[in-house]
Amino acid sequence: MSRKLPLFNERIYAPYKIAALVEVLAEQGIAPADSLKGSGITEDQINDATTLTSVRQYATVCGNAVSLSKDPATPFKTGARLHLSAYGMYGYALMSCLSLRDYFRLGVKYHALATPTLTIEWQEYEDRAVWTFPDASTPSPSREIKQFWIEQQFTQHVTHLQDVFGQSCPPTKACFSYPAPAYAHLYPDYLGCPCVFDHPQCELHYDSAILDQKPHLAHRLTATVLQETCERLIGQAKVSAGIAGEVYQMMMQTPGEFPSMEAVAEHLHMTTRSLRRKLQMEDTSFAAIVDDVRCSLAVEYLKTTVMSTDDIALLLGFSEPTNFRRAFKRWTGKTTKEYRQG
Repeated sequence: MSRKLPLFNERIYAPYKIAALVEVLAEQGIAPADSLKGSGITEDQINDATTLTSVRQYATVCGNAVSLSKDPATPFKTGARLHLSAYGMYGYALMSCLSLRDYFRLGVKYHALATPTLTIEWQEYEDRAVWTFPDASTPSPSREIKQFWIEQQFTQHVTHLQDVFGQSCPPTKACFSYPAPAYAHLYPDYLGCPCVFDHPQCELHYDSAILDQKPHLAHRLTATVLQETCERLIGQAKVSAGIAGEVYQMMMQTPGEFPSMEAVAEHLHMTTRSLRRKLQMEDTSFAAIVDDVRCSLAVEYLKTTVMSTDDIALLLGFSEPTNFRRAFKRWTGKTTKEYRQG
């Protein structure tokens, strides 16, 4: 399971990752002004809860770290101090979930709330649970910054699982898609497991036996409330940004009467080809937006009305109720009956 990342320039994140990195660099004698150079962020702003930043701005600070720091442990040290409590609702939702399996699942589902620098996916196998990072091999924004992000991200995963579990829970293996760097000995020091380089992709492995374990702060009511809040935050970010946001809003205004791509393009004063290209630049498509709006409306109808699934299917434009039930299972992992029963 995976989720697409928000846009690189969207200023929608609190500056907690930037603050942690600037703090690590300051301990090395690097002035905050130098760490933040070119980012458009001041030292005062990184400690201001109202400041909103983008992944691009964080990438700029990471680029400064790569240039200025002489300590190869910088990304590991940054990841180790980024506890889940720094992540607001996203972090608390993960800490209160009811099993480590839920933690893995929700970590991916709500990852877009966490200033994401890498796409993450997870897969459960019979003997292991594996985080994968499918875009870790791409050289954007640069090979050096991407490796910095991977080192930090892997350390964050180890830190976060320890936060959730309430005790040390190291991976069984960490794999990297690049050659071992000169400081390769630091990897097992911070990750607590054997590390493999020149692997086909970046992966972090855990023993599947941990998945049924209960987090030490698990609480059913708290988990429900916080996960609903995360759903709203994801939705707000999704419908407020770029051309995709305008298309979402148009779709939500006329539920059950979804306009065609041609009609939407005409409303936005552009050709369908231009609309398709702009949505592609925002890492989505017209079909994906229609699918997502249908999912959001289906969830809302099931939670707040007593309409039958056949009526909901008709309202959402499905020709057959069975097609709707199949789609709902794909969207949520649950049947409509299971969803209504909670």
